Amino acid sequence: MTIRDCLSPPGSSLYHADQVRELDRRAIQEFSIPGGVLMARAGRAAFYVLGQHWPKIRRLAVVCGSGNNAGDGYVVARLAWKAGFKVHVFQVGDTAKLQGDAMEAHQAMLRAGIKPIPFVSGCLEKEKLVVDALLGTGLAGEVRSPFRDAITEINQHGAPVLALDIPSGLCSDTGQPLGMAVHATVTVTFIGVKLGLFIGEGPAYSGQVVFSDLEVPHAVYAPIIPIAQLINFHEWSRRLLPRCRTAHKGDFGHVLVIGGAPGYAGAGRLAAEAAARIGAGLVSLATHPNHAAQIAATRPEIMAHAVGSSADLAPLLAKATVVVLGPGLSRNSWAVPLWEAALATNLPMVLDADALNLLAERLSIQQSLQLRDDWLFTPHPGEAGRLLGCTTAKVQADRLNAVETLARRHGGVWVLKGAGTLVGSVGAIPGLCPVANPGMASGGMGDVLAGLLGGLLAQKIPPHDAARLGVCLHAEAGLRCAMDGERGMLAGDLMPYLRALCNAVKN
Repeated sequence: MTIRDCLSPPGSSLYHADQVRELDRRAIQEFSIPGGVLMARAGRAAFYVLGQHWPKIRRLAVVCGSGNNAGDGYVVARLAWKAGFKVHVFQVGDTAKLQGDAMEAHQAMLRAGIKPIPFVSGCLEKEKLVVDALLGTGLAGEVRSPFRDAITEINQHGAPVLALDIPSGLCSDTGQPLGMAVHATVTVTFIGVKLGLFIGEGPAYSGQVVFSDLEVPHAVYAPIIPIAQLINFHEWSRRLLPRCRTAHKGDFGHVLVIGGAPGYAGAGRLAAEAAARIGAGLVSLATHPNHAAQIAATRPEIMAHAVGSSADLAPLLAKATVVVLGPGLSRNSWAVPLWEAALATNLPMVLDADALNLLAERLSIQQSLQLRDDWLFTPHPGEAGRLLGCTTAKVQADRLNAVETLARRHGGVWVLKGAGTLVGSVGAIPGLCPVANPGMASGGMGDVLAGLLGGLLAQKIPPHDAARLGVCLHAEAGLRCAMDGERGMLAGDLMPYLRALCNAVKN
């Protein structure tokens, strides 16, 4: 049974719905695999996943619509019936609309002795597990009744849910619910992994995602370029090569963090410590004079400098190999000259927080700025919206388009933060981090990421690789930290995990 996680090829490739339909067409027409065979394989894969996740459950409901997704459900129902399960198939919509392979799967189920029951309110009351085979990737527009009523009932029932291919009602391209969507416990997706399972609101609806390629040849995938690629921590962490035994601190770069306006000392401190913890040789912090002494006293490894003007900053820029600009910077009369001085250098740079907001202000009044390809930009959705001249909601509605547009307009490497963090640059397939951890929704996490990225750049890791590796390390550290509980996680709690992760690589 070809069940994989979604971090190994071809499961790591993400596709739009029309691309998956093309994969289906190629498998059927160009590789002579009958559609009914693919449907049977999908049903078997789903039944296998069901047994792996809920081995003690022997009673289930399969809720079916009237398309190919229902056909997969009919196969699951028949297999469960033959295996001795107590199975109820609840039908939503008219079976007269069934066509082709779905119709044949329906007839095979009837011959096996399973008679569908019309879906009515309360019909799921005694069911221990629900298989969602209502709506697939062909859904256009908002979910309407009777499907809307069925989804409401499934979500309110409380039993675990196995979604076939995609949770019903979830847009497979954007990860946005089309009015409403099934909240799945596990989703088993077929042939091509749908982008919407990992982007936007997708992770909140998809649960754990597993993948079956339905045993199609690898050649089926060859001409179809994925729309995005899942970032695998174990793959990208190999960029952290073992260090030479005679190395010295100068080999690993000098990061200069510029930030920490009055009231925001912690942001600069977190970024600077993250750069050090990830392995930068030297780390300096150019911060407001109010904070320098305190930071130097509490973390003496960070060379904290009291900077009152761009003149004070100039000698620090001369010594740096990488700049992290923005954590706690603010946009006041102290911050702007420092921002301008940093942008005038030829140094590799990470721009975060108010460095991005200042950039958006300049772009909005059409002041030309020469942005560089060795710069990393780390906006959250609100900052991305300001840079694009649109709302946060519009960014979230199509995150992939947002990160690709930013890269096309401005060059460089863009990290769009949030659940399903995206990494985009011109000429590269966007990367998507599949680790979603609500414990990281707290102040300072972005500052840690900015410093971490700066520390990787300082170690001469190219910007494209540094962005993907940094996002992986940040997410993995958060995941391990969350093992002690998601609520109450602090950004500083990630530091020991970052150090452990960047030293645990098996090459």
